[in-house]
Amino acid sequence: MRKFRPEVLFFTGGYVAVPMALSARLSGGSKSLLYVPDIEPGQAIKTIARFSDCLALTVEESGDFFPKHPCKEVTGYPLRPDLDRWTEADARNFFALQEQLPVLLVFGGSKGARSINQAVAGILPDLLKEMQIIHITGRLDWQMMEETRLGLSTEQLNRYRPYPYLYEEIGAAMRLADLAVTRGGASTLGELPLFGLPAVLVPYPYAWRYQRVNASYLVRHGAAEVIDDAQLKDQLLQKVLELMRDHAKREQMSQAMKSLARPEASARIAAMLFDLGQPSARKANNHDRDQAT
Repeated sequence: MRKFRPEVLFFTGGYVAVPMALSARLSGGSKSLLYVPDIEPGQAIKTIARFSDCLALTVEESGDFFPKHPCKEVTGYPLRPDLDRWTEADARNFFALQEQLPVLLVFGGSKGARSINQAVAGILPDLLKEMQIIHITGRLDWQMMEETRLGLSTEQLNRYRPYPYLYEEIGAAMRLADLAVTRGGASTLGELPLFGLPAVLVPYPYAWRYQRVNASYLVRHGAAEVIDDAQLKDQLLQKVLELMRDHAKREQMSQAMKSLARPEASARIAAMLFDLGQPSARKANNHDRDQAT
C-alpha cells in the first residue's frame, strides 16, 4: 500500500480486506469503495464499512445496516454485459429445444448444489412429462446425473439438457427458461431480475443466513417462492408443476422480478470509483468522513 499508493481501493468483502481498508483510512492518501453484494452484510463487510469512504449497495434495504454512513448509493448487482446478448431464438437454437413445452432451468454454481441435484434426479421422469429441462449440475455431481440420464427414454432425453457448467451460455439458458430452481446467493439478486426469471429458491442451509435473507427479499416482492433444503424431496415436484401449470402466476412473478432489475449497476459502480478518484471528491469525502467520525 505504501509503495503502490493507489488513489482508490475497491472492496467486495472478506477478512483479508480489513487491514487494507484500515491502512487506507489511516494513511489518508487513498479513497475506498465497498460493494455490499448480499442484502444483509456479514461481519467482515460491516468492519470494512467503518473504514470505507463510500458504499455501493445491491438493494436499498442494505442501507438499514449502515444508518450513519455518510456516503452510500444503491447501484444494483454488477453483471457481465454479454449476459444479455442472447435472443430467445438464438437461445432456443443453441439448446435445440422446442417451443411447445416450457423450460425449467436448474443450477447451483460451478460446483453444483447436491441436495437440489439429488431431488431433481428422483423426480426427473415426472418433470420431463410436462417440460424441458436445462440442468447445470456442477462438476461434483456430473457423474451422478450422467448415470441418472442413462435410465431416461428417448423422448425424455430429447427434453433434457444437462451440463457440468455453462459460462458464456448461461445467459442463453436464463433467456429461454420459464422458471428456475436455484440457491439464494447474491447473484440471484442481479441475474434473475435482468431476465425477469421467476424462481423457486432453495437457500443453502449450512452457512450463515445471507441466502435466506436474499430469498426472502425476492419472495416479499412476489418474484420467487422458497423451499427449505430439508423439504426438497417432498415439495419440489409439486411446487414446480404448480408453477409451470399456472402461466398467469408465472407472468406475475416474472414482471415482479423484472421490476427489481438494475442493468446499469456496473456503470454506476464504475462512476463511483471514478468520482472517488477526483481530487475535489477526495477532499469533500475526507471532510464528510471526519464529521461522521
